[in-house]
Amino acid sequence: MKLNLNKALIAGAAAAATFSTVADAKPNDQLSIASNAPEAIKAQFSEWVGGESIRGRKDRCYGIALAGDNDCKAGAGTSCEGTSTVDFQSNAWTYAPKGSCEFIMTPNGNASKSAF
Repeated sequence: MKLNLNKALIAGAAAAATFSTVADAKPNDQLSIASNAPEAIKAQFSEWVGGESIRGRKDRCYGIALAGDNDCKAGAGTSCEGTSTVDFQSNAWTYAPKGSCEFIMTPNGNASKSAF
């Protein structure tokens, strides 16, 4: 019995590690990319907005999620993912393709790699 419990705990830890790097929140159609973004960044952004999963490295990008659609960090009184209360909340982040955050624009202004 103890051996089975250990196997279950190890399997659970492996699954948690695997899923903890997956970005659940999706981009929204109100996001755009700056015209001065490098072509590779524009291509990654276009694929992501088009529904492709983020491959490889990613950035925590603040201020780009719609209400209830952030990946994490949504300020005092919130627990984490899905807890942002307004669109483009400045202290809620969502994963974006690596290098794109500094070029992402929202109806409220530019995205940021840190809370604002």
